[in-house]
Amino acid sequence: MATAVRDFLDLFATDPDFRERVVHIETTSPREARYGDLSRPLPEEVRAYCDGKGIRLYTHQCAAIEHLRAGENVIITTPTASGKTLAFLLPVFERLAGDPAATALFLYPTKALANDQMKVVRELERVSGIRVDAAIYDGDTPGGRRPAIRERSRVVLSNPHELHQVLAWHMKWSRFFRNLRFVVIDEAHRYRGVAGSHMAMLLRRLARIAGHYGARPQFVLSSATLANPAEFAARLTGEEAISIGEDGSPGGEKAFVLYNPSADGGRSVHSVTKDLLLASVESGCRTLCFTVSRKLAELIAIRARGVPGISAYRAGYLPGDRRAIEDALKDGSLRGVVTTNALELGIDIGSLDGVIISGYPGTMISVRQQAGRSGRRSGESFAVLVAFENPLDQYFMRHPQAFFSRPCEHAVVDTGNPYILSGHLLCAAAELPVDPERDGRWFGQDLPEMLAAFERVHLLRKASRGWIYAGQGRAADTVSLDAVSSDTFRVMHGARLLETMDRGQAYREGHPGAVLLHRGETYAVTGMDLDQHTIRVEEADTDTYTQPLTTTDVAVVQELRRRDIGGVQVSFGDVTVTEEVVGYTVRHYGRLVSHHRLDLPPLRLATKALWFTVPDRTAEAVAAGGQDLAGGLHGAEHALIAVMPYHVVCDRRDIGGLSTPLHSATGAPTIFVYDGYEGGIGLAEKAFALLPAIAGMAHELVRDCTCAAGCPACIYSPKCGNQNQPLDREAAVIILEDLAGRFSVMGGQPTNP
Repeated sequence: MATAVRDFLDLFATDPDFRERVVHIETTSPREARYGDLSRPLPEEVRAYCDGKGIRLYTHQCAAIEHLRAGENVIITTPTASGKTLAFLLPVFERLAGDPAATALFLYPTKALANDQMKVVRELERVSGIRVDAAIYDGDTPGGRRPAIRERSRVVLSNPHELHQVLAWHMKWSRFFRNLRFVVIDEAHRYRGVAGSHMAMLLRRLARIAGHYGARPQFVLSSATLANPAEFAARLTGEEAISIGEDGSPGGEKAFVLYNPSADGGRSVHSVTKDLLLASVESGCRTLCFTVSRKLAELIAIRARGVPGISAYRAGYLPGDRRAIEDALKDGSLRGVVTTNALELGIDIGSLDGVIISGYPGTMISVRQQAGRSGRRSGESFAVLVAFENPLDQYFMRHPQAFFSRPCEHAVVDTGNPYILSGHLLCAAAELPVDPERDGRWFGQDLPEMLAAFERVHLLRKASRGWIYAGQGRAADTVSLDAVSSDTFRVMHGARLLETMDRGQAYREGHPGAVLLHRGETYAVTGMDLDQHTIRVEEADTDTYTQPLTTTDVAVVQELRRRDIGGVQVSFGDVTVTEEVVGYTVRHYGRLVSHHRLDLPPLRLATKALWFTVPDRTAEAVAAGGQDLAGGLHGAEHALIAVMPYHVVCDRRDIGGLSTPLHSATGAPTIFVYDGYEGGIGLAEKAFALLPAIAGMAHELVRDCTCAAGCPACIYSPKCGNQNQPLDREAAVIILEDLAGRFSVMGGQPTNP
């Protein structure tokens, strides 16, 4: 397929329509394989499998095997298609061959990935003759099969949601937990933010149950590349881990194209993406096209229907349909698939010639995962990033080397969120009595106070063996692994449940009069019952949309840390955010149609934030230039939030901000950036440590934008509750330039005030 790839890449040099939008092409050279040796051979049965498949172990696979043999935990962060699965499967089977009672638990973020990986596990079992009775145990497992799996299977593949339900029934799994030697967490980078906090507590509950039966399993994490793999693994599992990231696998030459539709002020990103996909497929390339939403995946696939062999693929399709698409892409009968990040995971779809990424997916982790889907071991391949007109995408278009040279983000896992922690404590008490001395390692130093608080509200009671659950219903049912709070609203279309929203999202998107999109269909909100937590909608034929109008206030509760960086006081601590949704606007293609008031109770969020004051000299420079200080602070706040996901793995929707020329707690112009989740999830805390780099990038973003007075590519925010008013781009440049200059000193160690 090298000729097909070359034919497609030639279009960027020869076709004017393509050439004008090319910003940069980065070519990586082919990489030779580096093989390793083990200190002792694998068991004969395992070697038979490797010999039959022609497998020779790479250096990183050998390193993983040796560390696992030594009883250590490992996190493997080599790129897509580098053989991470074998790096943990072979040592697991080696242990199972030597210990006939040993068991292993494999956890996957999706059922589709578990089903795909099951094929590899069963093939290794069949060829090696090592009997493990591998089985999938999840919500789709028939009730009649479950007892046999619990009694006989030595390798169980599951997911966090199923494990969350299973732990309360650990007595039925006593054989499995007593002999548990390995817990494998595949695609571990998926567990960050709220999901990471829940996963960390779930794994601590698992380790606690295993310890009850006398087992202490090793943890094996397989992940995309991270800036902080060892720290991430320790936070997620509660155990130190060895990081293995030096890749020994081979790779072919790859051209990575940065492509900017807004360079010529031309057509929409979606139309341009469709053209690229068609050109790639018509050149003979097997191509995967990633989009940022389900709706866009369907839209681009529909627009490309004129060429045969192109399909959409996303979550929500029936399992049989998804597998048929995967198989068709693998055998070549499908030449192009438009997908969400559902195919970013390690599902086997064979070797692809190219990947088109429509819109920066939010993290460099995802970029490398998606781009790594093309080009396996040898031969040419390509990846194209099609830029949206938003701050991060356009920053990369103006700074290509920042895109190609900077490391991946820091993955944040916060195990101290009191709301998440307390929910899992209730679950743990329902599984085994909680002993404050023994279980402090799992639930922290505040455990005695938490137990007493739950006793006062009759959710826990003290028994002879410790504290036990005393609430109504199953404890596990009160904890959602996808949310911090159980305060959810149901969106109902007649008698049909469309989706659920937390209270904040419900107030902003599900208020009376709101236009709501669900799976590409448009609905109008006709009613909102605050007592019953119900939102009523009807189908609507409209091309208008609504935007909430909000007011926000941040009160400092306690400053926990402070640092002086170049004369700027930067703080981190506890805050209370009060937000009121005071109204909404109706718009038609950006044009204001009408304005409406709302009367909803205020939302209060106890969370964590970083904040800093702008020096008097900087404020004076803004005034001397005739600029608006409030608009400059607002623009700087938006820019900081826009680039923060590049440094900390999050979505800009996970964080909020406030800027004001005078704040009561500081007596000075102040910018706040806070976690958008009750109790905080570690994002502001990580940004507190990385603020110099974040401020420097925000300054470059706004300074280098070609707009005259601010735009969506620099200081406009799609989630601004004030409709992006006021904003002053020149004042934002002055503020960010001064901050970046001061922060470049990189001085100041955090102190406890």
